Amino acid sequence: MAYLLAFDQGTSSSRSIVFDADTGGIVATAQRELTQYYPRPGWVEHDPMEIWSTQLQTARDAMAKAGAMAADILAVGITNQRETTILWHRHTGNPLHNAIVWQDRRSEPICDDLRRQGLETVVREKTGLRIDAYFAATKLKWILDNVPAARPLAQRGELAFGTVDSWLMWQLTKGRVHATDVTNASRTMLFDIRKNQWDAELLRALDIPPSLLPTVHPSSGEFGILDPGLLGGSIPICGVAGDQQSALFGQACFREGMAKNTYGTGCFTLMHTGSTFQESRNGLLTTSAAQVDAHPECAIEGSVFVGGAVVQWLRDGLHAITRSRDVEALAKTVPDSDGVMVVPAFTGLGAPYWQPDARGSITGLTRGTTLAHIARAALDSIAYQSAALLQAMSRDATAAGAAPLAELRVDGGACVNDLLMQFQADLLGIPVVRPTITETTALGAAYLAGLACGAFASKDALSKLWRIDRTFTPKMDRKEAAALMARWEHAVRQTCLR
Repeated sequence: MAYLLAFDQGTSSSRSIVFDADTGGIVATAQRELTQYYPRPGWVEHDPMEIWSTQLQTARDAMAKAGAMAADILAVGITNQRETTILWHRHTGNPLHNAIVWQDRRSEPICDDLRRQGLETVVREKTGLRIDAYFAATKLKWILDNVPAARPLAQRGELAFGTVDSWLMWQLTKGRVHATDVTNASRTMLFDIRKNQWDAELLRALDIPPSLLPTVHPSSGEFGILDPGLLGGSIPICGVAGDQQSALFGQACFREGMAKNTYGTGCFTLMHTGSTFQESRNGLLTTSAAQVDAHPECAIEGSVFVGGAVVQWLRDGLHAITRSRDVEALAKTVPDSDGVMVVPAFTGLGAPYWQPDARGSITGLTRGTTLAHIARAALDSIAYQSAALLQAMSRDATAAGAAPLAELRVDGGACVNDLLMQFQADLLGIPVVRPTITETTALGAAYLAGLACGAFASKDALSKLWRIDRTFTPKMDRKEAAALMARWEHAVRQTCLR
């Protein structure tokens, strides 16, 4: 047997999946949880050494389950939580500080200073992003400014910066490779995605020495060779992509106008825009899509902060259900939400609203309202938020003269909920398509690695491997769907009132 090994390093866990190199099917998987550290309100950290040790152990565990030796693994692909920032010593490989996780907000004062300098337009036009603590640049500046000796060491060229992919490659190659791919670089707020290179103006504005930065490569290609002592042999690293771009690739969304939505704790929607840098006028971000060569590929992205987390709230906050998977059965006991709207703005609202101060609300309550109606409304809120994102994407696409979205490909834990997927199709008025393999983040990394090592001949060959589990076709009248979206937008406006 010939296999591809995907490292899927996420925010809450590290996983490794062994894929069959012929069919793309899952052979074995292993997962280990990752400790979350909250040193102060709004601060979120990980231990970089735990990221590394758990990822290595899951790789060993998955290979053991598959009965695979290093000689059976054609290549490794890496996908990772994006924006999380690590700084380490080049000579020892030891981290200088805990990893600052993408959710961390400590660098917001740095963002305020950049906005006061009038850099918002520069950042948007070069990187496709907004100035926000979400991205890696201000996290890196915070470490340089606040960790003792960090800046002098950096100025002497003794430190290396990277997102999680770079950190793993450094460890996997025993310090021989300091690299990243275009998708991860595009989430730093330091990378010009039009030119595919680090931007000198932004580096100067943030006082970041260029010597810290990894070399940027396309997402598919040989990045380096694993040290043979780690997994029993020398295996090439041939694919790297940030988790959401990797999922877009794993969904075989290779052409302009194709889109996917990942239903996890939050929801992440990406639409491929081809080689075009399409600046959003509707509250979305422009980012690099996974590249198989030096030719730029772009996507528009939007994030829903609270997706599946609303089900956890029903379980742990309201005690409406015992297990998360029970939500569909409870919601099905009523025909609809009977006018109840849940806006789960527990941590503000993301795209396309960008209302960080918004707080959650429940509207439309009557004496006849039951927990089932609230559960139905909470589940519906995931679809409403995603529909608002996709409608914003459609407006951007129309303005750019692109074809309208023909279907939505879905993945993530909540996509197994048939009730939610049908309502999503009804709101959008297009088919919602669920693939047979919903582990598309890891699958994308395996696809990228397989292309580079010759396991797959082309992206066309990958498109043929992609299989449909179920297609949800719209059943709702378009006027009714429009009325429901108008009611949702009204509920959002009420939530955002101060």
